Amino acid sequence: MLKILVYAYSYGWRSSRKIERALHHNLSFVWLAGGLKPDFKTISTFRRNNKKTLKNVLIHCARLCLKLNLIEGNTLFVDGSKFRANAGNRETRSLAKWERYKKHVEKRIDELLEESKSIDENDTKSLVTINKELLNKKNLKSKIDNLLTEFKDEERVNGTDPDSRILKGRQGSHAGYNVQLTSDGAHGLIVNLDGTQAGNDLNQLSPQIEQAEQVLERKCDISCADAGYSSIDDLEKLVSDNKTVIVPSSNQAGEEKESRAFSKEQFKYDPIEDIYICPNGKELYLSTKKKGLKVLDYRMKNINDCLSCEHWGKCTSAKQGRSIRRSVHEDIKDDLHQLYESEQGQKIYSKRKMVAELQFGHLKRNLGAGVFLLRGLDGINAELGLLGTCFNVARMITLLGGVRPMINKLVGIR
Repeated sequence: MLKILVYAYSYGWRSSRKIERALHHNLSFVWLAGGLKPDFKTISTFRRNNKKTLKNVLIHCARLCLKLNLIEGNTLFVDGSKFRANAGNRETRSLAKWERYKKHVEKRIDELLEESKSIDENDTKSLVTINKELLNKKNLKSKIDNLLTEFKDEERVNGTDPDSRILKGRQGSHAGYNVQLTSDGAHGLIVNLDGTQAGNDLNQLSPQIEQAEQVLERKCDISCADAGYSSIDDLEKLVSDNKTVIVPSSNQAGEEKESRAFSKEQFKYDPIEDIYICPNGKELYLSTKKKGLKVLDYRMKNINDCLSCEHWGKCTSAKQGRSIRRSVHEDIKDDLHQLYESEQGQKIYSKRKMVAELQFGHLKRNLGAGVFLLRGLDGINAELGLLGTCFNVARMITLLGGVRPMINKLVGIR
């Protein structure tokens, strides 16, 4: 069954009914199945009941590539993309809306019970249709009750796939998942695929690198990602683990345009006095002195210096004068800024564009996997395990010079 699923997914055939038909007329499928012809329900049940095993297929594939020296594990690239869930937007409701929907269902159940009682007394028509609708409404009410028990504060839950979230992408907002992909810097082979509920990529780099290291059972030296991962609190964890981190800031990536004359970089910081000095020589003092803050606020010592400044209205229009926010990890942020701008950083980031940007295109376009079939985090991670394995196998065939050389290599490492 596993061979059938991997082979089918590699051709973009994910429907259990399509796979069933292929087992009757496609000689490759007939040979893989040993002449057995499981129906679509058997295929679907196997996939649904073995989610953890299917996710681990990618782990074993990555470790196999490591043995074949196709994965080095020294440099890891991380990227994210939104995939649609097997659920509709209209099924995503807030707590208040689910409560109202529950009352509507309860009212309909009472109406059906009264109608059933009336029909039973008058013996005018069959109760089959009413009993069927009554059973459906009771099941729906039970489903809503389960959803309400899992609700968190101010959260919206999808009734079809409770684990999915409304995510904004290039094609609008849809119920889906944010898929994180970690690839190796040598040949772009996929090390790990992880479906998350996060609305963006912030704070995702260190967890994904940690998962990839667990898969490879070794530490990486360099981690690289785009500006979407530029959360300094998250990057600090990797830096403290003695890793070289290549991640551009939003400004470096050109996502934020600041006025050059009055940007934060134009204000000189004095670490001894713990003050900022503006381009006109005026001082900004630390206004927040509470312990445990991750972001510090610096403000003008004399507000009139701002109000009477010739640049008032360009530098700032705030009545309290110009303020600057400084992270407690600002020194690390500056080091990462310089590292990205360095020759080494530019070389690594350029390589990322060549080897770490094509995987999602292959999964979504060539394999037709822009929408998941299974539901829940376990389900989508099972599908991701199959999809990542398909990409790696196809890439291995290319890197090793064909199917026969790959088979010989695999036989040699048994």
